[in-house]
Amino acid sequence: MRTSPHRREKIVDVISRAAAEFIQKESNRNSMITVTNIGLTDDFQKAIVFVTVFPEDQEQVAIDFLHRKLREFRNFIKKETRLQNIPWFDFQIDGGEKKRQRIDEISKSI
Repeated sequence: MRTSPHRREKIVDVISRAAAEFIQKESNRNSMITVTNIGLTDDFQKAIVFVTVFPEDQEQVAIDFLHRKLREFRNFIKKETRLQNIPWFDFQIDGGEKKRQRIDEISKSI
């Protein structure tokens, strides 16, 4: 059964907003963690929350924190959204966003 692109976009948007809210509530604010993208499998069973962290030297600390909070995050999604099927989550640094920012820096210096 194929799902519509509109439904997929809606689910990604719901997860993205909820992830940003969860991170804002739970983080200690020693670094700024920003949700940049959501990777969602075709069957909606798994989702990767891509983030950027500032300052960059806090990336591993932030990812460790987010991994420790995975169960709480899934429960937050269950409680705060109307998603019927809750995917299993992972958090990862958004390498693509880091590359885009680097390209922006280089193009400004030219």
